[in-house]
Amino acid sequence: MSIAIADYPAFVIAIVLFLALPGPGNLAIIASTAQARIRGGLAATLGIIAGDQILMWCAVAGVAALLKATPTAFAAVQWVGAAYLAWLGARMLLAKGAQGAAVIRIRPGHLFRQAFLITLLNPKAIIFYMAFFPLFIDPATHRGASTFVAMALTIALITALYCLLLCVFAQAVSRQLRAHTRVAMALQRVAGLFLVGFGLRLVRD
Repeated sequence: MSIAIADYPAFVIAIVLFLALPGPGNLAIIASTAQARIRGGLAATLGIIAGDQILMWCAVAGVAALLKATPTAFAAVQWVGAAYLAWLGARMLLAKGAQGAAVIRIRPGHLFRQAFLITLLNPKAIIFYMAFFPLFIDPATHRGASTFVAMALTIALITALYCLLLCVFAQAVSRQLRAHTRVAMALQRVAGLFLVGFGLRLVRD
């Protein structure tokens, strides 16, 4: 049975790119791994996934409600979402400093809880998901909850795999991020280009 996610490969690529962008989540993983090795990094990973899933399903509730409304309303949200992503991408392309560079302080113990709160206390993520999900939903083939579940599981699985790799290479990654700010800036601009591209996706379709 089709999961009815439009352009699934692009959906996966977008998730990987967003995860690789330097930010509080990555820094929380690095700090937790430095303190408690792989075990600490995995605890932080679970906290990030848990917080992200809550924000994601809050966004899903809004998108699902729009799908039940008129097709015109959903199409309007798609265009607004596309414009929002393009605006975010433009800001990242024009930024003078790497975003997400603020130091994340992770205290010993309770690594799951701290990573969970770092993720959950980011309400902008709901707005992002509200803009992101509609770009990969075709109302004509959408299968309701099963499509959203497939999206959520895909994001959770890719996040788990990415964070596991980040835990394994945390020391090397942290040194690289500290020593080579140009790498973080280049990654930010690549992500910005992709965001603009996803924003223009509806114009082409």
